[in-house]
Amino acid sequence: MSDMITADLVDLDLSADTKEAAARALAERMAAQGRVTDLEGFLADVAAREAQMPTGLDGGIGIPHCRSEHVTEPTLAFGRSTPGVDFGAADGPADLIFLIAAPAGADDAHLTILSSLARQLMNDEFTAALRSVGDAAAAAALIRGEEPAAPDGAEDSVAAPAAASAGTATGSTANGTAPGTTANGTANGGGAEAETESASERPFRIVAVTSCPTGIAHTYMAAESLENAAREAGVDLVVETQGSAGFTRLDPAVIEAADGVILAHDVPVRDKDRFAGKATVDTGVKAAINRPGELIGEVRGKAARGEVTSASPGATPVERGGEPGEGYGTKLRTWLMSGVSYMVPFVAAGGLLIALGFAIGGYEINKAPSVMDHFVWTQADSWAALLFQVGGVAFGFLVPVLAGYIAYGMADRPGLVPGFVGGSIALTIDAGFLGGLAAGLISGAVVMAIQRVRIPAALRGIMPVVVIPLISSAVVGFLMFVVIGKPIASAQQAMTDWLSGLSGANAVLLGALLGLMMCFDLGGPVNKVAYAFATAGIAVSDPSDSAMKIMAAVMAAGMVPPLSMALATTVRGRLFNATERENGKAAWVLGASFISEGAIPFAAADPLRVIPSSMVGGALTGALSMAFGATLRAPHGGVFVVPLIGNPLLYLVAVAAGVCVTTALVIVLKGLRKQTPAAAAPGTGDADSSASTTGTKQPVAA
Repeated sequence: MSDMITADLVDLDLSADTKEAAARALAERMAAQGRVTDLEGFLADVAAREAQMPTGLDGGIGIPHCRSEHVTEPTLAFGRSTPGVDFGAADGPADLIFLIAAPAGADDAHLTILSSLARQLMNDEFTAALRSVGDAAAAAALIRGEEPAAPDGAEDSVAAPAAASAGTATGSTANGTAPGTTANGTANGGGAEAETESASERPFRIVAVTSCPTGIAHTYMAAESLENAAREAGVDLVVETQGSAGFTRLDPAVIEAADGVILAHDVPVRDKDRFAGKATVDTGVKAAINRPGELIGEVRGKAARGEVTSASPGATPVERGGEPGEGYGTKLRTWLMSGVSYMVPFVAAGGLLIALGFAIGGYEINKAPSVMDHFVWTQADSWAALLFQVGGVAFGFLVPVLAGYIAYGMADRPGLVPGFVGGSIALTIDAGFLGGLAAGLISGAVVMAIQRVRIPAALRGIMPVVVIPLISSAVVGFLMFVVIGKPIASAQQAMTDWLSGLSGANAVLLGALLGLMMCFDLGGPVNKVAYAFATAGIAVSDPSDSAMKIMAAVMAAGMVPPLSMALATTVRGRLFNATERENGKAAWVLGASFISEGAIPFAAADPLRVIPSSMVGGALTGALSMAFGATLRAPHGGVFVVPLIGNPLLYLVAVAAGVCVTTALVIVLKGLRKQTPAAAAPGTGDADSSASTTGTKQPVAA
């Protein structure tokens, strides 16, 4: 980190009282050093990353970070706050704050900084030294892992923890622990050595895998925590960190010689079947951070009792994800969202290609012959037909991908084959979107049931590649073709007929309902359900007029929240703090592009005012769009696909009406808040009051 942090990038008396103010204070230091070229643009990128997931960590630590085109080189700034700043950690405000910036595209540099820092932060001596160091240069040297150049030598002792942690004496790299190196510093020779050593002559051996959704901080903190606990327990432990930039697989010989396995993960472990036949503890990544000693004791106990796992051991990460005692309703929503999230890119690509085909070649383009048989380079109609037919192929993957990744969310990789097979059958029998949902859930359930069957050791190697795909595909195929396929297809047809028959007040009410859903959680599960419902209707070569009206209403309502926040920050900027005003500038483009997530920073800061206001405006827009009879063949694009919209002027009127209503409500509600005694206290200006009020809320959607 020698070039990433200097004394000029350290503030030991950070006076900010909100996370936005803290990020600005540290970013200003980066800008003063020429490492950030556009302060406001960079802060907008930081805020956007913060809106996705809080960056606070237990132990009084905040790590706001982002990749940005406004950063010239990987940079780390550090601030220490006596009162603390709320970054969303469960145990309260952070007093140690690290702002990490990396240039756009510098994934490796970004992850290297974060992973190295995350490992250091698991060292209590290191964090204690940071809290006590009294000189900026010494603090920078401490973070770099160097001997600080303190004149009186008083700070010399604080560099040791950082240096030890930064170097990670476990032999780890940023993306994975080097095979053959153990947590207590001894070499693990693997198979040959293991055969010559008896269990009584060597330490207990554990291999571990850590991974988290972002693959950055918690992944490496869990690894460091396990390694520290293993050293204290006299256990040999090798960790494979499956981070965002990839991972280095454990040496098969090291896995073979291991007595037990710890899988600490919140996302599926890649190549999990490598660890079959071992005593295994399967848990979440935070358990490895908070109680590593217990996990080591648990895996030793399982090994002593001879409890080993078969292929694909234990519950899947999605199945056991969330808080203890979480019901299957929440798990079901998570499984469905897994499928929808993988399906959306196919929707966007296929839908826009089809829409462009219509725009260039007209609505008769769906009757054009195959471009394999007829394609003239100089004819626009040939290019239009090409776009339309490629888009149709992409749309053909919608239901299989939906079903496949629902099953993947339930049963990990073994669920993909029966999921895709079931989804394809749903298309074959015209069961459509509903059939894909059912196929995905059935496939996941069948695979999970097979995985719970005790399998002889001789068959474990072929289970994931032969037995599970064979049996699960046969069962799912039978159920979809013979048992439930026809009723689902009938229900799908009935729903299609009902939608096609909607008119007048019923259509307006449906538009209002879809508008409410689109604005409820701004890209979250409810928003995605409404969007998936709309896109399923147009995912055919000749969608009905009602389906295209629904798509138009959904996109119009989804544009309302970010455009409203952009307008509100423009007309009444004093009601918003500086960071929100900057986010408002970006929200113009995000809203115009139909990216509802552009309003998340505002909803996260003030959910009780922003979300209800957005829902009112979205409902109005959806209802008006349906009433005006606006239609849309493209599933995405915002104002950039207005030429493809039926009744485009009235459609824009519907969007403008919702934006104006939401803006007015937000301004009125925030204005009422400003008039309360707390907000109007003497000496407190509008911007400061807004910052102190909004800075402690947590995101409601990510």
